[in-house]
Amino acid sequence: MGPFVLAIDQGTSSTKALLVDSAGDIVAQASAPVSVRHPGPGLVEQDAGELLASVRAAVAACTDGVDPASVAGIGLSTQRESVVLWEAATGRPIAPLVSWQDQRGASRAAELAREGHADLVRRRTGLPLDPMFSALKMTALLDEHDPARDRSRRGELRLGTVDAWLLTSLTGAFVTEIGNASRTQLLNLRRGDWDAELLELFDVPRAALPDVVSSTGPFAAAGDLPPLPAGVPVLAVLGDSHAALFAHAGWRRGVVKVTYGTGSSVMTVTDAPGADAAVCDTIAWSVKEVTFAHEANIRSSGRTLTWLAELLDVPTDRIVELAAGADAGGVTLVPAFGGLGAPWWDPRAVPVLAGFDYGTGRAQLARAALESVAHQVDDVLAAMPGLRRVVADGGLTRSTALMRLQADLGGVEVARTRHHQLSAGGAADLAGLVLNWWTMPDLEQRADTDLEVFTPSWGEEQRGHAVARWRRRLGAARELGARPPERTS
Repeated sequence: MGPFVLAIDQGTSSTKALLVDSAGDIVAQASAPVSVRHPGPGLVEQDAGELLASVRAAVAACTDGVDPASVAGIGLSTQRESVVLWEAATGRPIAPLVSWQDQRGASRAAELAREGHADLVRRRTGLPLDPMFSALKMTALLDEHDPARDRSRRGELRLGTVDAWLLTSLTGAFVTEIGNASRTQLLNLRRGDWDAELLELFDVPRAALPDVVSSTGPFAAAGDLPPLPAGVPVLAVLGDSHAALFAHAGWRRGVVKVTYGTGSSVMTVTDAPGADAAVCDTIAWSVKEVTFAHEANIRSSGRTLTWLAELLDVPTDRIVELAAGADAGGVTLVPAFGGLGAPWWDPRAVPVLAGFDYGTGRAQLARAALESVAHQVDDVLAAMPGLRRVVADGGLTRSTALMRLQADLGGVEVARTRHHQLSAGGAADLAGLVLNWWTMPDLEQRADTDLEVFTPSWGEEQRGHAVARWRRRLGAARELGARPPERTS
């Protein structure tokens, strides 16, 4: 048996591991859950130690019964924007991981915008001034644990996104992959390195940050990932959304990837930065040269359904089932938990549930939750230049109702892959490319096979009515969020 590439996808709710052979076939897979905490309004945290333990557990389960020496290399994809603060000497986290969903930087973002810094941040990083990105989380962590910045300036404290935390823990090398780094709001997009003026603006010392490397490294070899022997090379690292785009062979123009996860990422490659205000610019990957992308980020898609499942005390799969066979009955849910992401970038927006009455039941609520996902994605597809085809991945693509609705709302062809582990698959694809197991044309052919294509069936009038109702209620969510809080006596 073998050789194999071990692909690890560290996500918000779980870590997945795949063992992929030199023909590109998945021969084993495993996963391990990761918990999420909500210690206060707008706060979302995880345990960095638990996250690392989940990687070890998923790898051990995936390689059970396999000769560890047959693993030729490792590909890694990770959740983005989340931040870990740890001690350089001990490797011990000194604070909870601050999730990409966390909003603790909202007030500081508003302050920086009032001071006139938003344009500088956008021009240098391609990203709007928003608490989703890592810089404001880093500022908040340092304000709490190193307010004078003494330890971080001496390099005694380290800050990094999840890829940097895992690479340091598993290999000992303090580096970060350039695509992940481009999501921090501290990287100069055109120079591909940390920007001194932005570091000063956010008060993050350079000595606390990792070195930036390409998506194929150089990375150090893994030395602490049993049952693998020490010395298995890390060949490829990508942000999870970037990895999914790579798995779709998304370097081809006109392909727009939508990942339906906890949140949603809508991404397409571009020749150079310069997106309009609705979407972000980012670095998709760097393989021989940098590939840029436009991206729109939606904060709550799959998380909207899990929230409703928790509220109704039913499994999330039951929500998906109810939504498939129901009509929303005029109910609209705008899931502005923590504000709205692209294309509105409105942190003040609040959740809105409208159009319900005594006859509204679970099925109508489930359908409204599902429709909110499709509407949010549709809002940003219009900002993607040269759209030819939407390629979909992520757990929610199992909902045929959602795929049909997405095609109908956008009036565009939507292709669903039958393989759900696209982030891990993209990391494996890039690792195999480094090993010369396949070529870019091989990956294009693989990406175009085994797709299920949904074509739009709605007319313009039906589409227009649905979009107009959504926009009215989305406008209400933004208007309510903009009002000053009412005083209570």
